Amino acid sequence: MPNTDIRYEFKGALARAIGPFNGLTEAEWRDLGEETIAIVHRLNKKPPETPYRDVPTDKKLSQLKEVLAYVRKTKGKFDDVVVLGIGGSALGTIALRTALRPPYWNLLSKEARGGLPRLWVMDNVDPAEFRAMTELVSPHRTLFIVISKSGETGETLSQFLVTLELVQQCVGKGWQKRFVLITQPASPGQESPLREAATGLELESFEAAPKLGGRWSALSPVGLLPAALIGIKVEDLLKGAGDMVKRCTREDFDTNPAAQGAAVQIGHYRRGKPMSVMMSYSAALKDVADWFRQLWAESLGKVCPGGAFVGPTPINALGVTDQHSQVQLYRQGPADKVFTILSVEDFGDNVCLPEVDGLPRGFDFLKKRTLKELFKAEERATLWALAGVSQRPVAKIVIPRITPPSVGGLMMMLMFQTSLAGEMLGIDAYDQPGVEAGKQATMALLGAEGVIANHMAKGLPADCVIYEILRRRIHESPV
Repeated sequence: MPNTDIRYEFKGALARAIGPFNGLTEAEWRDLGEETIAIVHRLNKKPPETPYRDVPTDKKLSQLKEVLAYVRKTKGKFDDVVVLGIGGSALGTIALRTALRPPYWNLLSKEARGGLPRLWVMDNVDPAEFRAMTELVSPHRTLFIVISKSGETGETLSQFLVTLELVQQCVGKGWQKRFVLITQPASPGQESPLREAATGLELESFEAAPKLGGRWSALSPVGLLPAALIGIKVEDLLKGAGDMVKRCTREDFDTNPAAQGAAVQIGHYRRGKPMSVMMSYSAALKDVADWFRQLWAESLGKVCPGGAFVGPTPINALGVTDQHSQVQLYRQGPADKVFTILSVEDFGDNVCLPEVDGLPRGFDFLKKRTLKELFKAEERATLWALAGVSQRPVAKIVIPRITPPSVGGLMMMLMFQTSLAGEMLGIDAYDQPGVEAGKQATMALLGAEGVIANHMAKGLPADCVIYEILRRRIHESPV
């Protein structure tokens, strides 16, 4: 199913559906259309500002040929693939596995998986969880993919050290074939620890493009390599993404879903709705919502040049589960949220509800029904309750069927929407200085020494030019 069939339905966010108090008026919608399309026009003239749009067609960014060659070379050699990474090095891969592999992939037998490996994504450094993983997989039959764009991420380097010792001790000769590193290339006069390790230990590696930030990299080798290893058709993923690029670069508000999405989100943000809820009515897409949460938060939560703090707060929810845990708040709590429903038309499966004799009349409404009918009725009922009764703004992204092209298109559309939203907020959507201060503080507490490069740009106090001073500042803090 081509991703061009993905629809963005925004009428539930407009005044004519939910009233002028909570909905965007026709005048506001017109102005937002002009604003977003002006941004699309500007970005179309400066595509290097949005490098993710080039991944589907730029062979150096996607490295598709190299990825597929590696998958062919290693076919049948691994029972498990373990990704060592965090944040943007992990969430896209998790989203692709959940969306495009059968449910409970790692619990299926090897035969049921068609001989393909299980995929584990270690996106944290909880010691109990990590130890359990090392005892679950066989070092002889496991590929560890170590991902850090900077090559300096402390969590990833620590995971690498643990697995490196494990594999060297257990495997012996040829242990190098159990590792692949993905990190940015060496720059003149500077080489990251992970890039140095790849060179010094003679490990296979892929390049993480320096201009492609982690949260924007799911369609590069960061996500494509692990996805391809478990049998996802990554060529189709890129094809769908490329088709969506054409839609999202249109300078026509009526046919540009990313422009419409940014208009709904930032239009309501300006109206005093700083919470953005993405509710997936598909278990397969729940981790796409989780991936989007990082993309939205890390890209848009910023300090404006004038000093104002901006950024919608992303919240992910799962239908119908969260009808019974969050919708009470969404309907009758503060009217400070805008909702996006991820809606799937064809699940590729169904379960008929059997008629069982002897049950009370309370079961009658389920006679001759299916789980899909129940699921879709729950979705429609929630949308109606939010918009029709409580007059809360709701938009829908409708996906005909979950396929590699549609998932690639959905992720690309959301990346474009994020870029446009950043421009509307007047911030740089591609940096993350708020994250850097914590990273440098962690390194200081663990004994890092010497000069802190670009310490002011990393959100550190002016006097924290070396790790020793930063460490002292932390210990002297009254917190």
